[in-house]
Amino acid sequence: MGIQKELTVQFAEREEVIEGLMVAMIARQHALLIGPPGTGKSALVSDLTKRITGANYFQWLLTRFSTPEELFGPVSLKELEQGVYKRNTSGKLPVAHTSFLDEIFKANSAILNALLTLINERIFYNDGAPMQVPLMCLIGSSNEYPEEGEGLEALFDRFLLRYEVNYIGEDQTFISMLKGSTSNAVSMTIEELYELQFFSDTVTIPDGVYEVLSKIRRDLRDQGIQPSDRRFKQALSVIRAKAVLHGRNQAIVEDLMILKNSLWEKPEQREQVAKIVRNHAQDAVKTRLEEIGAEIVEILDNLNKSNNSTDAAVEATKKIKTLISDLKKLQKAYPNRSEIEQSIDSTQKSLNDIASQVLGV
Repeated sequence: MGIQKELTVQFAEREEVIEGLMVAMIARQHALLIGPPGTGKSALVSDLTKRITGANYFQWLLTRFSTPEELFGPVSLKELEQGVYKRNTSGKLPVAHTSFLDEIFKANSAILNALLTLINERIFYNDGAPMQVPLMCLIGSSNEYPEEGEGLEALFDRFLLRYEVNYIGEDQTFISMLKGSTSNAVSMTIEELYELQFFSDTVTIPDGVYEVLSKIRRDLRDQGIQPSDRRFKQALSVIRAKAVLHGRNQAIVEDLMILKNSLWEKPEQREQVAKIVRNHAQDAVKTRLEEIGAEIVEILDNLNKSNNSTDAAVEATKKIKTLISDLKKLQKAYPNRSEIEQSIDSTQKSLNDIASQVLGV
């Protein structure tokens, strides 16, 4: 999709987050971004939502002193004169199609209950009368996870997709970010988004995908991780939305990969959940390439910690040559997978860098 491609170019190392936000909008689900200040969370959400023309958008930064009026609108003085306690919601969260709440875990008790009902049931009680809201997707962000005992567990649970957003890692990608320019050439109307949501509801999920999902659930339970039945049921909507995002009317097993951002409840469970989901949903080539990539990062990290000593460089060279050999065997088994060749080139470059920096070659 054009918007996804353009945002991926503009926001470096954010491909997975961008896909997740678009999936959330198509699935009518909510997403949470967690990461330190300055990682572009607000800029990314703002850019994405501005590309949906005709949609009401509401953005707010919450503090411990935020009041309900800031999110839900002030009490109408005209109505109050008639003895009616009714809020003027114009331009506020209850009339928004999409919304971004920065530092959402700063929400105090005066805001929390109304916020929970609004984002979960899409209902806002105005003067006691239920008002159906048009909210499709609320994106929350925070610099940190909520602490236990703060009464924010229910709010945290409302976000079906959760992503950690960190600073840019690769030097070249960082330089590209500094040189990059913004572009808003591609957009969609809210009517087009409604169409995508309609098509998402019609996506077929084959029995094979359900069976893999059941295996993931069983393996998670074996590790003491038990997402609720409700979360699994809601997860079907993002599986369907991911299929639509990739132009398909039927889900495939690899669509389940998005659930590594959904099926954990505590931060310490993230890596274990990702591993289990990958084992069942990711194709063998991609899994092996990720494993090799992680090994290379660890090798180079250990080399840096040794201050690039000659002995460490020789050991790192041996290990990386072994990985290149593994990649060539993988390439022989899967000759049509171009990403293997790209991984070989990248790994060879790491080998050359060690030679030039440490051995003086």
